[in-house]
Amino acid sequence: MSISKHIFPRSQTGFTLLEVLVALFIVGTALGASLRAVGSLTQNSTDLRTSMMATWSAENRLASIRLAREWPSLGERDFECPQADLQLMCHERVIPTPNPSFRRVEVSVFLADRPDRRIIKLNQVVPNAL
Repeated sequence: MSISKHIFPRSQTGFTLLEVLVALFIVGTALGASLRAVGSLTQNSTDLRTSMMATWSAENRLASIRLAREWPSLGERDFECPQADLQLMCHERVIPTPNPSFRRVEVSVFLADRPDRRIIKLNQVVPNAL
């Protein structure tokens, strides 16, 4: 018996090319799925930040009405309401209620460059402070 056959039996000489390719395919698939998951988390984080900033903008307007004891005029208006580096547009709609001593204020917030996509809408009933 030769020494090489004794040290390296034929059945244990290493991996076949097919086994290496299958292992590489599995690792590649796992890495691809990981990258997609990280990309999805990044997008969700951006969307959550945008939603939070839009909520702050709407709440700021409604809080300013309450604090100033403002009796807002009926109708609609648009105004800029940026938060940090995010350019937002607010749409305020004031409508009457069945009780003439109250008005309902609706504030919707949109991205300035995407006015067709509302991020959030908040409502508040305002009493006549007079």
